[in-house]
Amino acid sequence: MELLLLGGTAFLGREVARAALAGGHDLTCLARGTAPAPGGVTLVTADRDQDDALAPVSGRSWDAVVDLTRQPGHARRAVRDLTTAHWVFVSSANVYVEGPEVDRDEGTPLVEPLEADLMSGMEDYGAAKVACERAFAGSGTSATLVRAGLIGGPGDLSARSGYWPWRFAHPVDGGGQVAVPDDPDFPCALVDVRDLAAWIVAAAQERLDGPFNATGPTTTLAGVLAEAAEVGGSGSRARPIPLELLKELGVNPWAGPRSMPLWIDVPGLRGFATMDTARARAAGLVCRPLAGTLRGALATEEERTGPRPSGLTDDEEREVLAAVGRPGRTPSVRRHTLGS
Repeated sequence: MELLLLGGTAFLGREVARAALAGGHDLTCLARGTAPAPGGVTLVTADRDQDDALAPVSGRSWDAVVDLTRQPGHARRAVRDLTTAHWVFVSSANVYVEGPEVDRDEGTPLVEPLEADLMSGMEDYGAAKVACERAFAGSGTSATLVRAGLIGGPGDLSARSGYWPWRFAHPVDGGGQVAVPDDPDFPCALVDVRDLAAWIVAAAQERLDGPFNATGPTTTLAGVLAEAAEVGGSGSRARPIPLELLKELGVNPWAGPRSMPLWIDVPGLRGFATMDTARARAAGLVCRPLAGTLRGALATEEERTGPRPSGLTDDEEREVLAAVGRPGRTPSVRRHTLGS
């Protein structure tokens, strides 16, 4: 298969490139070139914000084109300028209207598409992905629309999938306690970047048509933390922190500085990370056990040299553990065992 990958030098794009090369495909990547491409790739350097960026790869017909963009203008120009038998567009779970439902399927209502060619900020992300989906779906050529969930594993520089195994591997106190949200039943799902990449290449080869939710099996925060503790291997244990105390301390949900990743304390977003993936699994998506994803993410964290973009710093972790032990602090009324 002669495959064009628009991107291919960072995280998911790099894994797609590796999967395509492992499958014996002839791969060309068009990217900014800010990071090196895997060996064996034909790299074309271009800035897709420029109207004629695709000119170097527009003079031939491709068996498939894989696009990871978030900018509607990029997608619209790809449809305008490229000739291919099939598109694979990596979309996002953010295309769905927010709601508390767990395991939403592909029929869930979508947000309104962004009309502009460029996002003005991350608040436009879901709408921009919907606009990209519409460009490819309306191209007159078959298109796989991969609505990916949270992607984790090796190379996850966001630390969303790596923070918990890293923290369990490196507890800050002698008792080996790790501060976690006291919300054990919160629904979680992760897809390993390697599994998603392999399926994207297969979707290109098989020319799967239409939208497909792509994430790992739904589990609970307690289940994720139990696996993270096992992968961490230090013998440290979870210390559930009352949610009202986390709010008092300014601990953020999901990701970013001073956060506890993979968890959201907003009832209307309770099912945010989960999706019904029956359609993708029937079409060949296979997900490895969660421990393998966390182990790969931990390896990335152990190699990190700069600040961690998500989670608590050591000082913030000590602050939270100290606060929960203050005199007069009422312990959480919920009792649970991680992994139950």
